[in-house]
Amino acid sequence: MSSSGIPRGGRPLSETEAEDLLRCICFKTGPPRTVGVELEWLVHELRDPRLPVRPPRLAAALDTVRSLPLVSSLTFEPGGQLELSSRPAGSLMECLDSLAADLRAVRSALGPLGLTLSGYGVDPWHAPRGRVLHEPRYDAMETALDRTGPAGRAMMCESASVQICLDAGLEEPGPLGYHRRWRLAHLLGAVLVAAFANSPLHGGRPTGWRSTRQSLWTDLDPRRALAPSPDGEPRAEWAAHVLDTPVMCVRADEGPWAVPEGLTFREWLRTGLPRPADVDDLRYHMTTLFPPVRPRGHLELRMVDAQPGTDGWMVPVAVTTAVFDDPEAAETVYRAVKPLAERAGDGPAPRNPLWLSAARDGLADPELHAAARTVFATALEALPRIGASEEVRRAVAAFQERYVVPGNCPADDFEAVAS
Repeated sequence: MSSSGIPRGGRPLSETEAEDLLRCICFKTGPPRTVGVELEWLVHELRDPRLPVRPPRLAAALDTVRSLPLVSSLTFEPGGQLELSSRPAGSLMECLDSLAADLRAVRSALGPLGLTLSGYGVDPWHAPRGRVLHEPRYDAMETALDRTGPAGRAMMCESASVQICLDAGLEEPGPLGYHRRWRLAHLLGAVLVAAFANSPLHGGRPTGWRSTRQSLWTDLDPRRALAPSPDGEPRAEWAAHVLDTPVMCVRADEGPWAVPEGLTFREWLRTGLPRPADVDDLRYHMTTLFPPVRPRGHLELRMVDAQPGTDGWMVPVAVTTAVFDDPEAAETVYRAVKPLAERAGDGPAPRNPLWLSAARDGLADPELHAAARTVFATALEALPRIGASEEVRRAVAAFQERYVVPGNCPADDFEAVAS
């Protein structure tokens, strides 16, 4: 980097250039072809997950996992949560099979160490959990998020999710058009929160939420964690949202990163203080925004709690991919969830009434229950058309029968699991 602190090769970025860049890189349109998944897992004691894993032991275990020859990208969250990110796959089954193989390798490495991967939206027993990773990014993030209360630290260190990545869609209108898929993601997202809610306990106590993980997002800095309007033109809405959200940090060569308060990226571009911003700063700034749907060329759906069991994560991936990428299913589901927009009102997710009810009530909410029944029935019809295996279809059907039909979610039987 240069002595000014600007990354090498960087030059000051103008406001117009930033807007143009955001419009180009955040919605890369074309026929939906690829799917990706990011899986976060809590690392627990194999013999008794209620027992805390001491940081030195956790760090040693993570070092063991780092040595594995995995296809997926392996990273770790600030609290030691393990994350596997698949490569973009050309089909649902390619994605599921590749990730499943990597997960088997990770579990096989952790087992002899007396550790296992647990799928919960937030850690049911251990709160607060301190940071394992101490890096400038997470030091700055902690400082920024602490300004709005303890939810930020809990999100960083005690939460886990299934994040589903799908192509943005076609440029032209229709069921697979990017504008329609952007809107569908925000309406369907509430249904996914409700159906897959799996975090009713935190620190060993009931929280009153079926998805405590989702409730944490509502308590963060609203401009950082809320979605822009899904009703406007997606590129324009997202570009404005990125530029008008406060900067979390200003990276530096040495020492702690600056954590300005209230400085939007637009203001940073206009003033050039504390130093001129460049393209790399803009790209980095986008990684510090946490809306439930984040456009990164593709659409990143971030609202699903981590799921129980070894393969439970496959169900939300299969259902979401089926109802997004099969044109007939996409049209059917869009019609089913479109009336939910009235419940959402003008407020952005996840703080609007629809999303709050999804996180608090799950499928006990009658309208979300009705929508979920249509979503799952439609997905089951579409899964053969997108090449899903019989095993995956059986898993979705079993989830539908156990939870969706009676109006439950994994959180509702959590007491039996956790006791």
